[in-house]
Amino acid sequence: MAIKVLVIDDSDMVRHFHGNILKSSGFEADGAIDGMDALEKAVQNNYALMLCDLNMPRMDGITFIKEYRKTGKETPIIIITTQEELENRRMGYESGANLYITKPVKPDDLILNIKMLLGII
Repeated sequence: MAIKVLVIDDSDMVRHFHGNILKSSGFEADGAIDGMDALEKAVQNNYALMLCDLNMPRMDGITFIKEYRKTGKETPIIIITTQEELENRRMGYESGANLYITKPVKPDDLILNIKMLLGII
């Protein structure tokens, strides 16, 4: 059974890019268009890991992570964003993110980080 990962980004192109990286490495990828969509899907499904953008309409990444963590689930979450500022990084980790990566993402590095967080290497 494939490991399911939720890709949360308001950009269709980014969701597909990250989804293709995941699929080419044997993962199953599901997408969410913003934090609200992600929260609904994350509560209904068992994802092994989530990739989350910061700047999205309706519900941003930080708010999503805080709301998701209130459910008691400890699913690893990797923030992937263009926001390089230390303040954003600090808020990301304080909200409950496990890793903070700035775009553009190198596919091999992303898969390595995912495997390390999931304990499969």
